[in-house]
Amino acid sequence: MDKVKRLASENGVVIFSKSSCCLCYAVHILFQDLGVNPLVYEIDQDPEGREMERAIMRLGCNAPVPAVFIGGTLRGSTNEIMSLHLSGALIPLLRPYQALN
Repeated sequence: MDKVKRLASENGVVIFSKSSCCLCYAVHILFQDLGVNPLVYEIDQDPEGREMERAIMRLGCNAPVPAVFIGGTLRGSTNEIMSLHLSGALIPLLRPYQALN
Protein backbone atom coordinates (compact mmCIF):
# COMPACT_ATOMS: atom_id res chain seq x y z
CA MET A 1 0.00 0.00 0.00
CA ASP A 2 2.94 2.32 0.66
CA LYS A 3 4.00 2.31 -2.99
CA VAL A 4 0.48 3.22 -4.16
CA LYS A 5 0.17 6.04 -1.63
CA ARG A 6 3.67 7.34 -2.43
CA LEU A 7 3.08 7.44 -6.18
CA ALA A 8 -0.32 9.07 -5.67
CA SER A 9 1.06 11.75 -3.36
CA GLU A 10 4.16 12.53 -5.43
CA ASN A 11 2.29 13.06 -8.70
CA GLY A 12 -0.66 15.34 -9.43
CA VAL A 13 -2.67 12.86 -11.48
CA VAL A 14 -2.01 9.11 -11.45
CA ILE A 15 -3.80 6.32 -13.29
CA PHE A 16 -2.97 2.86 -12.04
CA SER A 17 -3.44 0.74 -15.13
CA LYS A 18 -2.79 -2.57 -16.83
CA SER A 19 -1.26 -2.58 -20.28
CA SER A 20 -4.13 -4.66 -21.71
CA CYS A 21 -6.98 -2.63 -20.15
CA CYS A 22 -9.08 -0.74 -22.72
CA LEU A 23 -10.93 1.24 -20.01
CA CYS A 24 -7.59 2.40 -18.61
CA TYR A 25 -6.66 3.60 -22.08
CA ALA A 26 -9.99 5.43 -22.44
CA VAL A 27 -9.50 7.29 -19.14
CA HIS A 28 -5.94 8.18 -20.14
CA ILE A 29 -7.13 9.58 -23.50
CA LEU A 30 -9.90 11.56 -21.76
CA PHE A 31 -7.34 13.18 -19.47
CA GLN A 32 -5.05 13.98 -22.41
CA ASP A 33 -7.99 15.53 -24.27
CA LEU A 34 -8.61 17.68 -21.17
CA GLY A 35 -4.99 18.90 -21.23
CA VAL A 36 -3.63 16.69 -18.45
CA ASN A 37 -0.64 14.39 -18.81
CA PRO A 38 -1.13 11.86 -16.00
CA LEU A 39 1.41 9.42 -14.71
CA VAL A 40 0.16 6.07 -16.02
CA TYR A 41 1.55 3.33 -13.81
CA GLU A 42 1.21 -0.13 -15.39
CA ILE A 43 0.87 -2.40 -12.37
CA ASP A 44 1.08 -5.54 -14.53
CA GLN A 45 4.67 -4.51 -15.33
CA ASP A 46 5.62 -4.28 -11.64
CA PRO A 47 6.68 -7.38 -9.66
CA GLU A 48 4.61 -5.99 -6.76
CA GLY A 49 1.55 -5.53 -9.00
CA ARG A 50 -0.70 -8.03 -7.23
CA GLU A 51 -0.07 -6.38 -3.87
CA MET A 52 -0.69 -2.98 -5.45
CA GLU A 53 -4.05 -4.25 -6.77
CA ARG A 54 -5.03 -5.38 -3.28
CA ALA A 55 -3.91 -2.04 -1.81
CA ILE A 56 -6.01 -0.11 -4.34
CA MET A 57 -9.06 -2.20 -3.46
CA ARG A 58 -8.42 -1.66 0.28
CA LEU A 59 -8.32 2.09 -0.33
CA GLY A 60 -11.89 1.84 -1.59
CA CYS A 61 -11.69 1.57 -5.36
CA ASN A 62 -14.42 -0.68 -6.77
CA ALA A 63 -12.03 -2.07 -9.41
CA PRO A 64 -8.26 -2.37 -9.23
CA VAL A 65 -7.78 -0.66 -12.62
CA PRO A 66 -8.10 1.97 -13.68
CA ALA A 67 -7.65 3.57 -10.30
CA VAL A 68 -7.43 7.33 -10.61
CA PHE A 69 -5.84 9.62 -8.03
CA ILE A 70 -6.07 13.39 -8.40
CA GLY A 71 -4.10 15.52 -5.98
CA GLY A 72 -3.26 12.47 -3.90
CA THR A 73 -6.93 11.55 -3.42
CA LEU A 74 -8.50 8.40 -4.83
CA ARG A 75 -11.28 9.50 -7.19
CA GLY A 76 -12.30 6.04 -8.29
CA SER A 77 -12.38 3.92 -11.40
CA THR A 78 -13.95 4.39 -14.81
CA ASN A 79 -17.56 4.83 -13.61
CA GLU A 80 -16.65 7.46 -11.04
CA ILE A 81 -14.40 9.39 -13.43
CA MET A 82 -16.99 9.40 -16.21
CA SER A 83 -19.70 10.48 -13.73
CA LEU A 84 -17.48 13.34 -12.54
CA HIS A 85 -16.86 14.36 -16.14
CA LEU A 86 -20.53 14.25 -17.18
CA SER A 87 -21.56 16.26 -14.11
CA GLY A 88 -18.94 18.93 -14.83
CA ALA A 89 -16.99 18.19 -11.67
CA LEU A 90 -13.89 16.63 -13.26
CA ILE A 91 -12.40 19.68 -14.99
CA PRO A 92 -12.22 21.77 -11.79
CA LEU A 93 -10.35 18.89 -10.11
CA LEU A 94 -7.93 18.68 -13.02
CA ARG A 95 -7.44 22.42 -13.55
CA PRO A 96 -4.26 22.65 -11.39
CA TYR A 97 -2.69 19.89 -13.50
CA GLN A 98 -3.65 21.09 -16.98
CA ALA A 99 -0.82 22.05 -19.30
CA LEU A 100 -0.64 25.71 -20.16
CA ASN A 101 -1.83 26.31 -23.70
